[in-house]
Formats: sequence, C-alpha cells, structure tokens
Amino acid sequence: MFDVIIVGAGTAGLSAGIYTARSGKSALILESKAYGGQIINTPEIENYPGIKNISGFEFATGLYEQAVGLGAEVRYEKVISIEDEGEIKVVNTAENSYECRAVIIATGAKNRQLGIPREEDLIGSGISYCATCDGAFYRNKAVAVAGGGNTAIEDALFLSNYCSKVYVVHRRDAFRADLKDVEQLKSRENVEFVLNANVVAVLGEDKVEGIEVKDKNSGELRQIPVAGLFIAVGQEPDNQAFSNLVALDSTGYVVAKEDCLTNVKGIYTAGDCRTKSVRQLTTAAADGAVAALAACERIM
Repeated sequence: MFDVIIVGAGTAGLSAGIYTARSGKSALILESKAYGGQIINTPEIENYPGIKNISGFEFATGLYEQAVGLGAEVRYEKVISIEDEGEIKVVNTAENSYECRAVIIATGAKNRQLGIPREEDLIGSGISYCATCDGAFYRNKAVAVAGGGNTAIEDALFLSNYCSKVYVVHRRDAFRADLKDVEQLKSRENVEFVLNANVVAVLGEDKVEGIEVKDKNSGELRQIPVAGLFIAVGQEPDNQAFSNLVALDSTGYVVAKEDCLTNVKGIYTAGDCRTKSVRQLTTAAADGAVAALAACERIM
C-alpha cells in the first residue's frame, strides 16, 4: 500500500514525487522506459528559471536523484490499467498490482514524428521538436519548420527572430493556424514558404546540413541547406490505458484544469498529458507540485 502512485517519471512525475515525499507520504513512481521523459534528449536547456544552462540529461538526473533521495521509489513497469475502488485505487502493470490512496497520471506526450530516415538518430543534432527550447542555438543560421498548425506557425515566428532564414514546409497550400499569425509570418522577409510539399529526407551525416522536400503535385525533389529542422506536426498523449476511467478530450489528453483534478476523486494528472495551452518544463514541474499537494491534502 502506497499513499500516492505516480504514473510517469518525466519532469511532472518526478516533481510530484518530490512534493509527495516532502509531505511525508510514500510515493511510488512507475515508468515504462527511462526517467526524464522527452527532455532527456535535449542537449541544452536555457529557459528554466534559476538555471542558466544545463543539459536535459543533467536536469532529469537531478530531478530523479532528488526524488529518490527524499524517499520516493521508482520502478520500471508499464502501467496497463487503473481501477477505482473508492478510497483505494489499484494500479496494474504488466508485472504487478499496487494499491494506493491517490494516483497522479503524468505520462507526458510524445512528439508526432515525420517518419523520415534517421529522424530519431539526429534528435539533438539538428532535429528538434521545441523551437522555444532550442531555437537560440541556431542564431544567424538557416532552419526549416515542418507543419502547418498553430504550433508550426508560432515556432516559425519565434525562429525568425533569431535565424537568418526560416523555411516553412507544409503539405498543403492552406494553413490550419490562426490567420493573423500566418499573415504576420508572411510579412517576415527572412521567411520562405514551401507549400504542397513534404520533407522526405535529412541531409548530413552526424548533424543536419539540409533537407530534401518533395512537391506533392509534380513529384519534384528540392534540396534546401539548413542547420536545423523543427518538426511541429502535433503530439500524441499516451492515455488510452485510462480511457475507461478518466475523461479524455477528443485528442486523448486527460481533461483537467490548473488544479490538476480529473473527473475521478483521488485521481490527478500533471504535465503534458493533460489539457493545457502551454507545455514547458516550468509548467510540468508546477503541475507535479500542484497534483502532489492536492493528493496529499486529500489523504490527510
């Protein structure tokens, strides 16, 4: 029997473990892969308040060591379901079943990939899914953004402030993004739109040196020299295992506001897996603290 079981050992989950342990409650963190979540692949973090510069691995390791040092326990088991038995919750993994008084779902969200060759290999070496995290590293360099939604257009606007050239590659000739943002982007002299096209390959061996795009109508291939490729084609939450218990929105995110409460008493959510407009390290850590303190207060 644990006081709180936390599903996921990313920034939100580890932060929840820290606050649970500091509240004098027992915490079990269940993680299917490795601690840290997506941030562990980021070579440098410069936007976390109070830390001037740190690698994603160092940041995640610091969180992990802090949580474990305070008494939180981490086990590497994939959670396959949660059962609500009133005051007691049962968390089932592929190997075991655990009882607890409160659950925090902090499974995060994974970036949807383009599916091009060597995409995963070059993450952190020219391929990024977060312009606000990594954009400053490409100051005065040419980059490309793949996508046509709000995130892609916002990323391109952000990058155009730093980069010498920004290519926006979109598979259609119209955008799903807000019109005012698209018009603002069109007014930037250092932005070029590559429409009705898909990124089909990355050029370069150990780092990105360019991209190859294919015109959907003509089939023509074009090589564009860039130092970075920012992929903004959406995210995919991993919450289907809980869909029979907690409310999910149409895209699979756990429905919760800033209080991190789900529709089920005693079950909370934190981080990128919940419905929210801003997904950053700071908001993930804040969610972890909010969810943990709410869970501990309920237990007491």
